[in-house]
Amino acid sequence: CGLGMARTTDARRKKALLGCSLATNLGLLGTFKYFDFFASSFARLLGVLGMQADGVTLGLVLPVGISFYTFQTLSYTIDVYRGRLEPERDPVVFALFVAFFPQLVAGPIERAARLLPQIRHPRRLTGAHVGSGLWMVSWGFFLKIFMADNLAPIADGVFGRAGPVEGITALLGVYAFAFQILGDFAGYSFIAMGIAKLLGIELSTNFLFPYFVTNPRDFWRNWHITLSTWLRDYLYIPLGGNRGTTARVARNLMATMLLGGLWHGAAWTFVVWGAYQGALLIAHRGIESIVRRRRGEREPPGGAAWAAVKVVAMFHLTCLGWLIFRANSVTQVRDLALGMLAHVEMPTQAVVLTFERLVFYAGLTLAVQWLQRRSGEVTSVAGIPGILRVPLAAAMVYALLVWGNYGGSEFIYFQF
Repeated sequence: CGLGMARTTDARRKKALLGCSLATNLGLLGTFKYFDFFASSFARLLGVLGMQADGVTLGLVLPVGISFYTFQTLSYTIDVYRGRLEPERDPVVFALFVAFFPQLVAGPIERAARLLPQIRHPRRLTGAHVGSGLWMVSWGFFLKIFMADNLAPIADGVFGRAGPVEGITALLGVYAFAFQILGDFAGYSFIAMGIAKLLGIELSTNFLFPYFVTNPRDFWRNWHITLSTWLRDYLYIPLGGNRGTTARVARNLMATMLLGGLWHGAAWTFVVWGAYQGALLIAHRGIESIVRRRRGEREPPGGAAWAAVKVVAMFHLTCLGWLIFRANSVTQVRDLALGMLAHVEMPTQAVVLTFERLVFYAGLTLAVQWLQRRSGEVTSVAGIPGILRVPLAAAMVYALLVWGNYGGSEFIYFQF
């Protein structure tokens, strides 16, 4: 389709070729990932309306990484259609762009304009590449094996429980999942970036400092960056973006986040999570507009204390989103949320031990990220003061060897 669009000047033919590419890619994704979900949901709806229906399901095994490489190939054909990219003429180079193994199954979602030239042209590996690549792989292993996999049992113990969960226990389970998914997904992304770096290829940074932000907009500038920028460039802006009335912008934000939520999986919890993220962005945009009008040219209230309050508040709004994301059903979302609000029990010894584990496994990671954030550098040790690099590296290696969980937990985003 890309080659066909480059060979024609007929606008209708170009649009037809683009439509063919989109229909094929989205058709494959929809069939494998969403057919059974919508078919069973429709059958249940008919049952509620009093009509008997047997849902026809396919029971297909989901190809690993299909959500990631589908978006990657969609961006290629859309960019060719828009005239921003020359189509690739070598099928082997194109195949490697689609199936580049470090980031194939869980991202980052690369753009053709960034990755294709690196594949096509000879690469020169330097000592700096090796050093930076090894740091990223090591940091990724630390995030995954030390933090994420050690916190997974705490989260699984809460979300996998059949009965009611007390308030503090449920809250600690949500906290644990917040750091588990950060360590798991950011860990994979850094490992992928590091392996690519050892091959002389630069992948896009996918995570910065998502739990140090003060508002929903900045969260999506720091979390799964390649997905959020993809949704912005190929969905939000074509829908109208920030142009138009407040209602139109709110509609664009909500539609983008709903589809972003559904991209994560075929379940109503992901749809609700997407709606929640859209509502946060809309609310933040509205509040920001009101504050800007009232403040005028005056400087906003500052200070480290006020910034810390906003960071803590935003972290808890994010955790509420993770509750929705991780829950097995919408009913479990309700039960856990009500449990946290209505059943605040005195901390038992088990709760205290769980809290200590949470602080221990997440604390070192947050300390490193704080140092990285102050320097603005997350992909190397360059931003960490020289006097701290050796003891920090030694502490990471020691923690991995002594407390690393080598049980082989699957990466969370493999399911998407």
